[in-house]
Amino acid sequence: MTMKVSVVVPTYRRPADLKRCLAALRAQTRTPDEVLVIARPEDEATARRLAIELKSANRFVLRVIDSGAGGQVAALNRGLDAADGDIIAITDDDAAPHPDWIERIANAFEADQRLGAIGGRDWVHEKGRVLDGSRHEVGVIRRTGRVEGNHHLGVGAARPVRMLKGVNMSYRRAAVSALRFDTRLRGAGAQVHNDMAFSMSVRREGWNVMYDPRVAVDHYPAERFDDDRRDARTLGALTDAAYNFHLILNEELESFDREIAWLWYALIGTRVYPGVFQALVAMRGGARLAWDRWRAVRKGAWQARRASNPSTPTIPAARTL
Repeated sequence: MTMKVSVVVPTYRRPADLKRCLAALRAQTRTPDEVLVIARPEDEATARRLAIELKSANRFVLRVIDSGAGGQVAALNRGLDAADGDIIAITDDDAAPHPDWIERIANAFEADQRLGAIGGRDWVHEKGRVLDGSRHEVGVIRRTGRVEGNHHLGVGAARPVRMLKGVNMSYRRAAVSALRFDTRLRGAGAQVHNDMAFSMSVRREGWNVMYDPRVAVDHYPAERFDDDRRDARTLGALTDAAYNFHLILNEELESFDREIAWLWYALIGTRVYPGVFQALVAMRGGARLAWDRWRAVRKGAWQARRASNPSTPTIPAARTL
């Protein structure tokens, strides 16, 4: 049976990127049944672009959906609520799906009735070049809690993964009919890690979650118009991101692994979410900034731990900060 495909594209103040994305969707070898652009009502530049697109000769039904409260989580949930398809394919406005993107997605779902979600490689175009490389470890969580995404570098055959990346992820309607993107996640606009949380929730419901690098999009990371800017994240945005990340880990991991992850991130951490060791390494570039980033991250981590377990004492959090 042929499955109906809806494509959801959240957008905000990126009319040129949106134009490229919609052009790529028009060039698909298998035409999507509908494309839903989720936009904010105050975004006048996008409204002008969409007025032009609605007059164009589209091969699919183009629908414009008001994002409501604003923010990516709200936009994605509006898209889930409004989409009519058996398959809901999600991409970003700063991406251009490859011509066989829809065809490969639909074929995968039609071939595997237990497939709840599939994602693929996003070829990142950055500073005039394409980030090339190869990784076989994609979408996994190590015992320490360290996340290895690598969706933009994945190679090899299709395989099960623990999580997907928001720029390139598709879902079976039956798998997500009772699920929504987590409104507890913090952030002024992007609500970082919402894709991680949502794809993990599908897996926890017992559905297969797969990564196939042939299901590909070109990704042109564009500016974000909120505190979570790609190259200049504020300390408040860093606290929000750390909160989201640890909230997700606390709910995904079993109790023993959760404690291992907590200790690893507190003592070691990563460059993005530094623990003591990474903070000391970062001090070579400026002690004050490294200290401020460490405090911001630990603040978010403690807040997430307390949100997941209200009985967690507040005194250690105060001492940490």
